[in-house]
Order: sequence, then structure tokens, then C-alpha cells
Amino acid sequence: MTRRIAIVEDEAALRENYASVLRKQGYDVSTYPNRRKAQAAFELRLPDLAIIDIGLENEIDGGFLLCQTLRSLSEALPIIFFTARDNDFDTVSGLRMGADDYLTKDISMPHLLARIAALFRRQDAMEQPAAPENQLVRGELALDLSRLTVNWKGQTVLLTVTEFWMLHALVKFPGHVKSRDALMQESKIYVDNSTITSHVKRMRKKFVQVDAGFDCIDTVYGMGYRWNLTPAGKVHEQA
Repeated sequence: MTRRIAIVEDEAALRENYASVLRKQGYDVSTYPNRRKAQAAFELRLPDLAIIDIGLENEIDGGFLLCQTLRSLSEALPIIFFTARDNDFDTVSGLRMGADDYLTKDISMPHLLARIAALFRRQDAMEQPAAPENQLVRGELALDLSRLTVNWKGQTVLLTVTEFWMLHALVKFPGHVKSRDALMQESKIYVDNSTITSHVKRMRKKFVQVDAGFDCIDTVYGMGYRWNLTPAGKVHEQA
């Protein structure tokens, strides 16, 4: 079955470049320059995955509105924000509206392709029974490597695909320090150090939302981050 991907991007050259790359990967791609045209098409037929910019023509936050519409039409449809806007406010807003990942346009196309493939794998895996061999457990933490889901003390922590693979890189070897470069490599993202720091900040906040006492992600000054199974009594700086 050919997967159908919708791209909503108001810059024509970018829109067609993304579409061309995705078509070469075997996807059926539809493109839209604004929220109105995309929304009209989605009400007739939903894609299998949507890639949305935030600013769409004269609508500064048109992508956010479109994401809300898509979520009202489908709770399971994978949605990726792909935008030049790289700040915590927009990222948090996008994820709260139900996006599955938030990527900035400075990333490589292979990274975008990897995220698309990961979301489709997760969607397929959610339709199958959970497999014990795909579970990674570290104390109170449980990762499902096929579904890309995270549980902490029995509660679901809603991470993006990017955040999931960063967390996976940290928890594979508890106590081992992972540099920002290592996190980029293992998460298949290529961004600056401040963006890595922002991802880690958001991960921490999401764990704290389900457990106010969470303190398992250490910042190791000048080196990177580590997952610590015994956080009690530690003193460290938060990045």
C-alpha cells in the first residue's frame, strides 16, 4: 500500500522540493499552499501523514489551526510541524495541539525521511500486540521500541519521535555521559547545541508533569547528559 503524505507549505520552491524527494521514496504526495485549500481537501479525504508549516501565507499561525482541525478529524493521524520557527513557545504550542513531532528546516532531508518512516512504523506497531522483546526497562522507566512510547511509574509520557530517540540514547547505558554530538548522531538529527539543550529541557518538563519529583536526567557540565537511576540527593545544574 502506497502511503499518502500531505505537505502544507506556502513557499512554492520548498513545497515542490520536499514533494519531489518524498515521491522518489515511493510516497504519494499532495501539496497545498495554504490552510484553506488543505482543509477543504482533508475534509474530503485524509492523508496518511501531514507535514505542516506554521506560517501559511497571510496566517501567522495557520498551521496551528490546521493541526487542530486534523486532530478533530483523526486522533491517530501522524502530524509533523516542519518550520523555520525554532523557539520553545511555538514548539510547546504545536505539541500541545497534537503534533507528533516538531522539526526545524535546518535539518537534513534524511532526518525528515527517518522521522516519517518512524511515525509510520509506530502507527503500524500500535495495531499489533506489545512484544516483550521490544521493551527496554530501566527501573521505573519503560520504553517500547516499536511503538515509540514511554511510561514512567506506570504513566504515559508523551514524547516526540526526536525526544524518544534522545531518551533511548541516554537510557541504554545509565550513568554514561552522552555528549550533545552523540545525542545528535543517535537521534539522527543535525542541529546546533542550543537545539539539543531545548529538546532535553522539554523532555524533563514532560516527565515532571507526570511526576513532580522526577530528577533522572543529569547535566554534566562541559560534557553532556546522562540518565541516572538513583537521583536522590544529587545536586546538578539544569541546562
